[in-house]
Amino acid sequence: MNLICPYTKKKLKSKKVGKKKFLIAGSKKYIITNGIYDFRKKISVKINDTKKFYDLRAQAYEDNLYMTFKTHNVNETKERKRYIKKLNIKKNSKVLDLACGTGRDSSHIANQLGPKGYLVMQDISSNMLGIGKKKIERLNIKKNYILSEASRIPYPDKFFDAVYSFGGLGEFENIQESLKEMVRVTKIGGKIVVGDESVAPWLRKTNYYKILKKTNPQFEEELPILHMPVEARETNLEWVLGQSFYLIDFKVGNGEPKGNFDFVIPGLRGGTYRTRHEGEIEGVSKKAKEKLLTICKKNKISMHEFVSKLILNYEK
Repeated sequence: MNLICPYTKKKLKSKKVGKKKFLIAGSKKYIITNGIYDFRKKISVKINDTKKFYDLRAQAYEDNLYMTFKTHNVNETKERKRYIKKLNIKKNSKVLDLACGTGRDSSHIANQLGPKGYLVMQDISSNMLGIGKKKIERLNIKKNYILSEASRIPYPDKFFDAVYSFGGLGEFENIQESLKEMVRVTKIGGKIVVGDESVAPWLRKTNYYKILKKTNPQFEEELPILHMPVEARETNLEWVLGQSFYLIDFKVGNGEPKGNFDFVIPGLRGGTYRTRHEGEIEGVSKKAKEKLLTICKKNKISMHEFVSKLILNYEK
């Protein structure tokens, strides 16, 4: 079993008490009901309200979501498959569909996986996940069903080849932490694709925008670009569904980018990008700096090299 406690990150052990099944890690205990693992502990008022909202509207959501695509004159199946293609799924890929809802994307992802593939469907609403579970239950792939908030994914570091989340990001209590959590569970070089409502900025004064936000205030949401993790590489942004949704895809890198900051910069100042940043010295007078320039020009030496030698050889 690959599951870990999303709070402590400790490995979980299965336990049966009477007819009830649980996963346990220390004092943490999570119930298993109809093959669904419930990790919803200590959720906030906002998350609980979101859970209740979708629990009450799960079937209506499933029945009416097609209208989102109809509004923009696109074929839902073709459009969803186009987004999912960005994940670079292989037959043996491990994929997480986060905030999977009723599984309208999960079913397309599952159909791209083979018997060695692994799909995890995670959502905050048991009723939404229950509908989605029925769509892939009989497919010949490895699968798991998780109830948990987006910022708590019960899997170890670098477990998934790809993470997908379309249509839920705006509901997350902490988008930045949720994106960090997606990165944590994704392999280096793996793909993450996220998207949700947010009308393109240049359309915000149009009648088109006014009509959309009247129907759904979430179209007023801002693009979450400032919440992107430092590990994001080869990042692409696309406006989809009539430019009323954003779609961001990126590869997961290792920490922040690594630049070539150590080659010597030609010219009078000399040094490298790194030494100019890390080796700053307290300011000197204008007269002293002019004297330094004169000395360096006369001796055909960079300021960096002259000052470095002067300091390092001071006691010799």
